[in-house]
Amino acid sequence: MIQPNTSFYNTDFLALHDFSKKDITYLLDEAITMKAMQKKGIPHPYLAGKVLGMIFEKSSTRTRVSFEVGMLQLGGQAIFLSSNDLQLGRGETIADTACVLSRYVDGIMIRTFGHDKIEELAEAASTPVINGLTDSHHPCQVLADLLTILEHKGTLQGLKLCYIGDGNNMANSLLEGAVKVGMDIAIATPPGYEPDATIVSAVMEEAAKTQVEVVITTDPVTAITDADIVYTDVWASMGQEDEQVQRLTKFKDYQINSALCQHASAQFIFLHCLPAHRDEEVSGEIMDGPHSVVFDQAENRLHAQKAILKATMSQG
Repeated sequence: MIQPNTSFYNTDFLALHDFSKKDITYLLDEAITMKAMQKKGIPHPYLAGKVLGMIFEKSSTRTRVSFEVGMLQLGGQAIFLSSNDLQLGRGETIADTACVLSRYVDGIMIRTFGHDKIEELAEAASTPVINGLTDSHHPCQVLADLLTILEHKGTLQGLKLCYIGDGNNMANSLLEGAVKVGMDIAIATPPGYEPDATIVSAVMEEAAKTQVEVVITTDPVTAITDADIVYTDVWASMGQEDEQVQRLTKFKDYQINSALCQHASAQFIFLHCLPAHRDEEVSGEIMDGPHSVVFDQAENRLHAQKAILKATMSQG
């Protein structure tokens, strides 16, 4: 049994740059252990009697179901709170909402827009706050991604991950996660769609310490050459629907397809955080082909998030 890491208890999980390689490794080990227990039908009610409040200002299939099922498997309960259920949209401050919810629940997960909102919520809350997604970070997804890579490759250290597409929250969090665990990473985006410059700067400093290579380019061939992991996301995220037609034109040369993947390692695995738009950001032959592990990846949201929930909401 893994020894509890009590330094996580009541700690917010907002972005991967807040954590060390040791922390991430601990969470991955916890996820692997609890996944094995779940597959064998071994009860693991570490959060019996605990309640998670889930705030959704952005809808999601995987985030809601994985957190809700995760809490049930850990012996606790989850409460779904949409924008219509809260007073946030009617003038109540984020701080007041945080203070009130902290009196009712043992943890808060929020999926929202601006990252400043989740930081304000975490500052005021007395219970741990978990980032289910913001416009600039998606750390729970990347922890699941690292778990998937570890399962299929046996290691993280020394691999090359390439991400091709929009320099969005996924690109930002993949950058942060890769450099923490010793994985090289290359990001290719169309001009003007690069990852957040502040995050890139911080990642470059971290990469110098961990001796990994970080490449930010507009050339997808440069990014994918010899890649062990090939990753993409939708070209227009939620809230960018009015840019859909424009982005289809600008991103047309950044589709993950067989021709582009010829430059990757012969044993590459393909990841996508879903939902996927076949024949836009990825061709059907890659999405549904032998290199794709996207449904293993989707399942691992459950196991990775259970590790986060246990670590932040339980002392043992």
